[in-house]
Amino acid sequence: MSDDEQAGGAADDVPEKPDGGRSSDDDKKQDRDDKRQDRDGRKQDRDDKKSKDDHSRDDEDKDDDKKSAEDEEAEKEKERERERERAAGRFKAYTRDPLADDQGEDGPTDLAAAARTRRATRLLFDVGRDLNRFDRSYINSAHIGDINLRLDGRQPGAGMRSGPVPEEELRRLRRVHVEPEGYVRLRNALRARRLLVLGAAPGTGRTSTALSLLDEVTGRPAEDTDTDRVLRVDPGGGVRQLAAELESSGGSGYVLELSLTRPGALLPDEMDLDELAAALARHEAFAVIVVTVGSAANPLLAGRYGMLCPPVPHQELLHTRLRERLERHAATEPDGGARADDLLARARELAEREEVKEAVGLNELRPAEAELLASLLAGHVMGDFPYEELLSGCRSLAASQAQEWFAGVDRALTARPAQSAEADRKAERPGTATLFHPVAFRIALAVLGGATHSAVAAAAHLLTWELSVQCDPDNTPARPLFCDDPEADLALSRAEPKDGKVEVDGVEVPARLIWYRGSALPSAVLTELWDRHFPVRAPVVRWLRLLADDPRSQVWMRAAVAGGELCVRDFDHGYTELVRPLAEAATPRRRIFAATTLDQAAGHDSHRKTVHKLVADWSRNGTKLLRWTAAMALGYGNAAASTDDTLDALARIGVRDDGEQLAAASFNVVRLLALPDAAQVLERMAEWTHHKRERYQDLGLVTTVRLALTTVDEVLSDDPDSPLADRGDWPMPLALAATRPELVGPMADLMWTALNTARARDVAMDALERLLRSAVRKDGTEWTRPGLAALLPALATDEYDRRRLDWLLRHMMNDPENPVPEPQARDLWRLAVRPPERPRQARPRQEITRRETTREEERHG
Repeated sequence: MSDDEQAGGAADDVPEKPDGGRSSDDDKKQDRDDKRQDRDGRKQDRDDKKSKDDHSRDDEDKDDDKKSAEDEEAEKEKERERERERAAGRFKAYTRDPLADDQGEDGPTDLAAAARTRRATRLLFDVGRDLNRFDRSYINSAHIGDINLRLDGRQPGAGMRSGPVPEEELRRLRRVHVEPEGYVRLRNALRARRLLVLGAAPGTGRTSTALSLLDEVTGRPAEDTDTDRVLRVDPGGGVRQLAAELESSGGSGYVLELSLTRPGALLPDEMDLDELAAALARHEAFAVIVVTVGSAANPLLAGRYGMLCPPVPHQELLHTRLRERLERHAATEPDGGARADDLLARARELAEREEVKEAVGLNELRPAEAELLASLLAGHVMGDFPYEELLSGCRSLAASQAQEWFAGVDRALTARPAQSAEADRKAERPGTATLFHPVAFRIALAVLGGATHSAVAAAAHLLTWELSVQCDPDNTPARPLFCDDPEADLALSRAEPKDGKVEVDGVEVPARLIWYRGSALPSAVLTELWDRHFPVRAPVVRWLRLLADDPRSQVWMRAAVAGGELCVRDFDHGYTELVRPLAEAATPRRRIFAATTLDQAAGHDSHRKTVHKLVADWSRNGTKLLRWTAAMALGYGNAAASTDDTLDALARIGVRDDGEQLAAASFNVVRLLALPDAAQVLERMAEWTHHKRERYQDLGLVTTVRLALTTVDEVLSDDPDSPLADRGDWPMPLALAATRPELVGPMADLMWTALNTARARDVAMDALERLLRSAVRKDGTEWTRPGLAALLPALATDEYDRRRLDWLLRHMMNDPENPVPEPQARDLWRLAVRPPERPRQARPRQEITRRETTREEERHG
């Protein structure tokens, strides 16, 4: 070991003691201190690590909190987006068709076709005609001057008995009889066969023609004689009895009016007629059998002896009657001829006066009517009574015809037969269908005049069934399938067919339409029916309810208008039995029927306030269905005292129950825009749009969008002079812009508000696209371009509006299904950006409107 190693070893063994060196206790203390420092160091390390871990956890917690806040904000944003989508969806639902629920097997109701039908039908019941100007509900008789009007509805020939026709009557007949077309042919046939079966409708002059024919063929005497040449024959005996009595009668001409609907009446066959013709030939006599056209008389008229009697020319007939009366009056004056000519000229001029024609209300006069009118005209020009009494007498003509048609129709059913056995009684009674079909056809024509012949005939068969069941409830009425005679129906009901068009699913098709030959007859028929025949009301009401379910607007809308006229005659009965039940019906079409009926009644001064109070009560306190019906009635513009009252009622209906009736209310506000007060309606729509309540805002916005989606035909009023009348297929805003420039500004403001409101933006853009696509038709011809030229500049007044329009036009050009040609899009752009032709006064108001709309949009999302 080296010295150093040894020294080191020695050093290890002996601790060094420097100046006063450390003792053993100090070493131990030092060791304890070192250990304590180690422990403190390790603790510090642990504390430092814990602190670091704590800081790390705090950072993590902060990150987590930040992430949670971002997620929550994202979730809120998603919820707001979903709410905006729900709001947009609700708004889109508000703009749906108010008849969207009418989806039965017949399909939805066509409101445009219904509106056109209503306009055409109301012309038949124009205020001021027969139904509304009668001083009494009906007229039995009246004295005008020295003219006695007997209007008791007696059936002609019903009380005829056998007896000679006085020669004086035949002489007068020669003076005044007007020969119908084909008269010579009738006379030749009578001379050749000795027997003629003459068919015509009652009252057309058939008996006068028969007497004139017999007067000619039997040889007129050279001077007055009391010989009985022409005899009337009692119809009770029939053809066989006439043939048997020829041996003892001694006459040379016979007229027999044969009633084929009388109980126990037998239709003569061809052999009976041959036997009578042979007997007439043996006695050198002639006979004319007069029958009423119809299915019962068809076999007779189709045989060798049958011929139809054309009606007498009514103008010539009237002038003949006038001349006879005036010449007789002037015969006592010194210058009678000149005086008669002057009076005749004045009477003819009076007959052609429009007011007199309207009072008469008949296109063609029958002999008895011409006789009465001639008496009235002659009496007035001779100074016997004033002009007002002349018009009153003229109105009695249609009433007289209606009374004649309905008087004692079912008397044969209620009369007690001579036999007591049930079988004999049934054999005596004619079928109810045979009795009721003619009157049912006349009622159907009064209600559905202007519809197709087939629709009127079908409705007549339905009414025939209802009348038969009401009259004879113990027996199921027969429904003949092959017994219709359209020509006979026309003749017996004074109807005329015309070629026209009818709508089928919005497409016009050729059709055979039917009307009365006279504007006064529909009202006269309904007045006679409702005021004089109370038991018939029940089956007629049931029938009208059936017509309310008919899917064809030409049927149900005409029935609704007629129902309103019946309510005017007796509102208590009409409201209880017809209006109120249909106003709460499940189907929208029935409710529109009730609304139209009320509107028609409101057109009469006598019932206007009643309808106003009724509809106002429905709008406030009615059930859901009654409020819907009230809205449809208000849309016509007659169901409230003023436009403000109408809009107030529609607003009440639209905002109630979370907008449940918003679709119906908005549609009927748009209908009011076709009326003269359109500016007032637009002003109220703007007020709704800026209302503090969201429901009112929705009403204004929905109405704005619906305005763009509605065509003129759907809402056009009854005014024939409306400037919108020739723009039926135009969207409403474009038609209004083209015809009423003062409405462009308010409409543009409303449309801008809808385009800049989130929940309305999508449907508003769709509506604007629809307006733009209507500029030209598919064949390239101009359509609504003038309206767009007026409206588009007001919608694109700043850069933002123009960018939106540019985007929409490009979208339309790139539409894969229906692209708009580029030249058309460029033309629309030029229409929008060209400078306006005149300064717009509404510009400052529009700017205010836009700022207010922006603030409201921020509040309501």
